[in-house]
Amino acid sequence: MFVDWTYALRDWATYLDAAWLSLKLSLAAFALALVLGLLGALARRSRYTVLRAPAAVYVEVMRNTPVLLQMFVAYFALPSAGLRLSPVQAGVLALGVNVGAYLAEIFRAGIQAVPRGQREAARVLALGPLRTFAHVVLPQALRNVYPAVVNQLVQIILGSSLLSAISVPELTGTAMVINSRTLLTVQVFGIAAVLYLVLTNAVVFVAGLVGRVAFKPPLRPSERPRPLSAVRRLLPARSARPVETEV
Repeated sequence: MFVDWTYALRDWATYLDAAWLSLKLSLAAFALALVLGLLGALARRSRYTVLRAPAAVYVEVMRNTPVLLQMFVAYFALPSAGLRLSPVQAGVLALGVNVGAYLAEIFRAGIQAVPRGQREAARVLALGPLRTFAHVVLPQALRNVYPAVVNQLVQIILGSSLLSAISVPELTGTAMVINSRTLLTVQVFGIAAVLYLVLTNAVVFVAGLVGRVAFKPPLRPSERPRPLSAVRRLLPARSARPVETEV
């Protein structure tokens, strides 16, 4: 049994290359998903039906169809429409579009969770809609949904194993090739499972460090400023009227 594990570990460099490819593909798909998720959340909250309706269709279709089917569409169906993609491009596109639909709902919930008083205070300070969203709403929304966003990144890493179905040599696909050559099923897929555990836990650890730097600890209730009180402090103080006294 020990000899079998030693023989399986001879391909450790191939495992590491495949794990690195899985991580790169996952990060590329996650970047695409972030953009689509933010745009989808803004479109879902728009007062214009021409923006709100397509965003709703996108979210419902992507969330209610299998991601493997979406990969097949991107790789096998898009060429018939004149858009030819490599297996890597099709996989990144399918993963990014799929997870972007989930992030759209996550971002929308985070934006709705920001108190209305924050927007009213920004309006009193004469901030425009764009500056209000960028400097007041978005930072608080990201802080609210950050754990859920990190969880979606982990799901992308795990979902990248499906790219083996369209011949992408990521970790699972490489493990299948090595298994067909060595027939050491337990050892080969056991090594792949350990590498997935290392990848996901490393991503969660790094994301935790980024969260500590990007988001300061919450204020205590006694120190938490109120929006209207902050606005009043910025307004000029009223001059006291002199008191007239009778002679």
